[in-house]
Amino acid sequence: MSTMDVHPLIGSSTKVAQGYTHPNDYGYYGDFGGAYIPEMLHRNVEELQAQYLEIMSDPAFNKAFRDLLKDFVGRPTPLFLATRLSQQVGANVYLKREDLCHTGAHKINNTIGQILLAERLGKKRIIAETGAGQHGVATATVCALKGIECIVYMGEKDIERQAPNVARMRMLGAKVVPATSGSKTLKDATNEAIRDWINNPNDTHYIIGSVVGPHPYPDMVARFQSVISEETRIQLKEQTGSELPNYVIACVGGGSNAAGAFYHFLDELSVKLVAVEAAGHGVHSGMSAATTALGKPGILHGSKSILMQTEDGQVVEPHSISAGLDYPGIGPLHAHLFASGRGIFMSATDEEALRSAFEVSKLEGIIPALETAHAFSALKELKFNANDTVVLCLSGRGDKDLATYMNAMGPQ
Repeated sequence: MSTMDVHPLIGSSTKVAQGYTHPNDYGYYGDFGGAYIPEMLHRNVEELQAQYLEIMSDPAFNKAFRDLLKDFVGRPTPLFLATRLSQQVGANVYLKREDLCHTGAHKINNTIGQILLAERLGKKRIIAETGAGQHGVATATVCALKGIECIVYMGEKDIERQAPNVARMRMLGAKVVPATSGSKTLKDATNEAIRDWINNPNDTHYIIGSVVGPHPYPDMVARFQSVISEETRIQLKEQTGSELPNYVIACVGGGSNAAGAFYHFLDELSVKLVAVEAAGHGVHSGMSAATTALGKPGILHGSKSILMQTEDGQVVEPHSISAGLDYPGIGPLHAHLFASGRGIFMSATDEEALRSAFEVSKLEGIIPALETAHAFSALKELKFNANDTVVLCLSGRGDKDLATYMNAMGPQ
């Protein structure tokens, strides 16, 4: 496939799921997906299902989206050959620098797309959920850009450990509402956002931050984030002579950065796709978020996927030092990649992620987000050939995690 043949960012509907890239018309990737929603949300979700592909394929919408990605977000982001890290790993490691996006992470790609979509649908109020706060900041940013009311739900625990991002959201004019139930993290923030949407179905658009939720959200978010792999193919061609790497590695909570990094490689079966989950204190410690290792099929937040649950179907509380990976499920696309064997699923503990973050900072002069640090940990576990090309999605910068990093360093 040549550079010019890369699938368009926004495509048309499919009657049958085509390879791994698109779900079928009911929103299923293999056995996973769909829309499991309360009656009060049927109108909202059906409105999105009926219109999202038509709106997203409109040339005027695409131009507005592309212009903002270029002039507001700062795309394309660089593809950086990490030479010292490459020497240590024994392969050519390229970092897709999503940390250099405006707001410091990949999340802005999706919120730009969804705010333009919300405008087309005539919505006057935006709600969102956030864990690490990057999606909340990105949502608050685009709402400020467009002058639209913004409410962000965030777990009380995450508000404490991600204070800089909470301050950014409030400075941008968003109202940050704490979720005080359950583990007081991302799952609970999502629950609160869904309740809000049920109570305000007419004027409100819910900007979901990951490839989770009822159809069409997993497909819609993946399409907006697919700009990551679209650019990667072009940049690899320029730098190496080939569009196709041997490996693409990304961290996975719900999985939006991974979906974007994988998207234009999903049906290129020579490319190994590596998803790295959060093992917390250890996969079987009881304090983990390694969904594919511990989970089984079930329904969570509007779709069928793989999630951590008890024998009677109650959701198991996850744990990760990283707020963005502290989620008990994965998106249905990733569940399909796992179940089908297309994806390689690994996990990294809190300690391994911290160790990788410090190593990368000293080797390459880049302080990664704790989420991305989990992906870096996989480099030690995989066996590469010397001429392998490895692309790692550096999903966000580590500014928001400095308090955690300082605590790990101890007194100086």
